[in-house]
Amino acid sequence: MKLTIFAATGGIGRLLLAQALAEGHEVTAVARRPQAVSPSPGRILAADLATADAQDLVPAVAGADAVLSALGGHSRKDTGVATHGTEAMIAAMRATGTTRIIIVSAAPIGTVSSPARPHPPRHDPGDNLLVRHVLGPAITRVLRGHYADLARMEDALRASTLDWTIVRPPRLTNGPRTTSYRTAHGQNLRGGTSVSRADVADYMLRAAGDHADVRQIVGIAR
Repeated sequence: MKLTIFAATGGIGRLLLAQALAEGHEVTAVARRPQAVSPSPGRILAADLATADAQDLVPAVAGADAVLSALGGHSRKDTGVATHGTEAMIAAMRATGTTRIIIVSAAPIGTVSSPARPHPPRHDPGDNLLVRHVLGPAITRVLRGHYADLARMEDALRASTLDWTIVRPPRLTNGPRTTSYRTAHGQNLRGGTSVSRADVADYMLRAAGDHADVRQIVGIAR
């Protein structure tokens, strides 16, 4: 497949890149610092997704079979990058006729309000009592800006005509690629408190070639 990977130097992005190249896919890597992309694919494009517009991204997505993105802010100053960058991707894909996109969000987003979902459910059906009443509210308070950004990003994807899949992992670890993770449509996984970045990357690559999860929000966990 011809794949475009955005945020190719991030925790999930670099694993996506390595796995995709190992499987023989033709990859275009997009990163703010192209010199940091490793391993090196045949094509690397520079783009700052906090400021890029659709025209900047057209060369990256044109001709791709699928676009994979693990874009997200790492600090408060990055708040808004997921929404802005994803909206630019959507517009670029619309301009080029590319339709398949798989993007990483986060497990708590189902209960985070957004302009398109001002009254989300109080609880995710997959969360246990500890997550619902203790861990979830505490984490959401700390990461309020980051989660609001991801919620608006999800709004943009759902409103598009693209063949999107939104992946919502819980706590990410640096564990190995096991391929033994679980997935569920539209909710988090009961008892699933973590998943490795390598397994999230594995799922995204599988989803790129399998349209079973098109226009689905997918919970993933060990």
